[in-house]
Amino acid sequence: MKKTDRILILGSTGLVGSSLLRKFSREGFTNILSPKRQELDLSLQSDVLKYFELHRPEYVVIAAAKVGGILANDTFRADFILENLTLQQNVFNAALAVKTPNLLFLGSSCIYPGKAPQPIHESDLLTSALEPTNEPYAIAKIAGLKVVENVRRQHKLDWISLMPANIYGPYDHFDPTNSHVIPGLIARMSQAIEDKQNTFSVWGSGQPTREFLFVDDLADACFTVMNYENKKNLPFFLNAGSGVSITIKDLASLIAEKLGYKGKIVFDTSKPDGTMEKVMDHGKISSIGWKPVTPFSEGLSRTVEFFKNRKITP
Repeated sequence: MKKTDRILILGSTGLVGSSLLRKFSREGFTNILSPKRQELDLSLQSDVLKYFELHRPEYVVIAAAKVGGILANDTFRADFILENLTLQQNVFNAALAVKTPNLLFLGSSCIYPGKAPQPIHESDLLTSALEPTNEPYAIAKIAGLKVVENVRRQHKLDWISLMPANIYGPYDHFDPTNSHVIPGLIARMSQAIEDKQNTFSVWGSGQPTREFLFVDDLADACFTVMNYENKKNLPFFLNAGSGVSITIKDLASLIAEKLGYKGKIVFDTSKPDGTMEKVMDHGKISSIGWKPVTPFSEGLSRTVEFFKNRKITP
């Protein structure tokens, strides 16, 4: 990659996009395009096509998506599949129309079967049923991955996908009900402290394990893949994870420690656990020189501190 290449980051105000923007800026890139929603509505095909025809980006990262935790995924099932399919396809169509040479699509570990063997390898895709609570979102992401794969096959463009583990960090969506597990727990537990609640309830048994990847490590993974000299030698998609997992029970305790919550944590077993275990093998991306560097406790501390001072914007 040249420092003057036109790099388009879609979703630049979100968790992953803002980290990518910081990463490319630190690396000295001078031609970064990062339109906000009011500048480019990804739900409108005509607007997206006009933007691509005007700016002709040489690299595109699709970090924009409708995302949420287990409750949001299971409640707004139609929204999750329709909105993600729409924005993905609008970008793919526009990028293909102007023959964008390099595109990186960010997926999710939920693309894998709910009962996939551990650790999960890229070859486990579509080998058995998905986890039911997030199936619509997963199908949208699988569709995006397959578009990227087949554009690369047919049109010989350097398009590729990354499937990250559960991402966390600054600029996440800290909603008490509809966000992912870490920002959701931080938001709800902070409220419990303010309300002086003696008990704090967590969905499920607390026994499921999850692998978490700090967002700046994911940005480094994206940069490594995009900067790889011969992408044609890489697989169509790569896992990106930390290789370290933690139970939801231990996660809740660790967040309580960092927030200073002294109450009792209880688990509501009437609510779903989701997939019981999910750890990804990231040997393929490690083989080209990437590895995560942020210890989980440090990344969680940085996330909590950001939440406490969240009035700032990217």
